[in-house]
Amino acid sequence: MLEQEDMLSMVEAREQLTRLPEQFEQNIKNNAGRPMVAVTRRNRPVLAILPWELYESIMETLEILGDDEQVAELKQGLQEASEGKGKPWKAVKKDLGWEENNTSLSSSTQCIK
Repeated sequence: MLEQEDMLSMVEAREQLTRLPEQFEQNIKNNAGRPMVAVTRRNRPVLAILPWELYESIMETLEILGDDEQVAELKQGLQEASEGKGKPWKAVKKDLGWEENNTSLSSSTQCIK
């Protein structure tokens, strides 16, 4: 559910549009609020403004969830991970010839075979 601070009227959105990217960035850094706002007309949401990365993430998720084969593979991977069938991230990086500093994932992260 949207909170009042996540909503802007059309007039407010027009006035604040150029500051929103910095505001979203600050919200993400401070873990304060959502990095998006709803724009309202007559107190009803009509638009959403969000960071491009979040938009791309949502679209990619929808694409995956719309593909039955990818959903099946995802479910299989989650099942294998819950059964401990994964391979340690450090071992996967070694197998691929990747260096430790080329990724931001921790070495305790598990990958599915």
